[in-house]
Amino acid sequence: MRGRAAALAFLLLLLLPMAGGAAPPEAPSLQVSGAVEQGALLRGTAPPGAVALTLDGEPLPLDPERRFLFGLDRDRTGTVLLVARLAGGGTLERRLDVRPRPWRIEHIAMARPAGGPTEAFLRLREGELARIAAARARDTGAKGWLQTFRWPAVGRISGRFGAQRVYRGQPAAFHAGVDIAAGAGATVVAPADAVVVLAGPPAFSLEGNLVVLDHGMGLNSAFLHLATSAVVVGQRVRQGQPIGTVGMSGRATGPHLHWAMRWREARIDPAPLAGPMPR
Repeated sequence: MRGRAAALAFLLLLLLPMAGGAAPPEAPSLQVSGAVEQGALLRGTAPPGAVALTLDGEPLPLDPERRFLFGLDRDRTGTVLLVARLAGGGTLERRLDVRPRPWRIEHIAMARPAGGPTEAFLRLREGELARIAAARARDTGAKGWLQTFRWPAVGRISGRFGAQRVYRGQPAAFHAGVDIAAGAGATVVAPADAVVVLAGPPAFSLEGNLVVLDHGMGLNSAFLHLATSAVVVGQRVRQGQPIGTVGMSGRATGPHLHWAMRWREARIDPAPLAGPMPR
């Protein structure tokens, strides 16, 4: 009997942790959501105790809930490395492999059109690009980056992000936004909460009437070829608020909206963020 009692007691000791013992704590991790591919925007959350975060060695800000954001350029290849520094002095790493996308490439069996820009145009363009870069560099503290984005206009998608022509082996600049054939005069709205960091006049030589919105955390949207602008620099706009109308100002062959997005210097495809085009 004593042997049987001892065996029963031993069995109960084995079962107790399974029945009532606390589950072991989960190891801290860097949570990232979104497709890890060229032209993508990804969101994430750092683990409790994280006091700083870097992306490929560059600081990546965290909001009070430890949320963060980063983009992958259209031409990004290889891997990216996230490193969180913890309050106790340790670090936590996560390496992500960037998946290439099958961009639409059109090979043209002819040389690029002869003749380049004049010196006068290059001087003009240099000033325009500096103005756009300064606007995009502004940090307004906007919170739109936390929202689910919506389409700024409704219509047929007439130009896809990333498409490119190659003239006898010489690649031209790729299409750095998405074109929406919404019709002349159609209303353009803010795809997410933002602060206006650039708005005309004057119009730009290529972009025409241009509005740039800062969504926060280094993310911004640009809206090109507008017929009219309904906002001014420094104005806070809410998601869905009108910011202008569709036109064909600047270098455009017909009325449409060109919507371009950047995270810092990374050129981002807006279409996956907005989802299916409304009917």
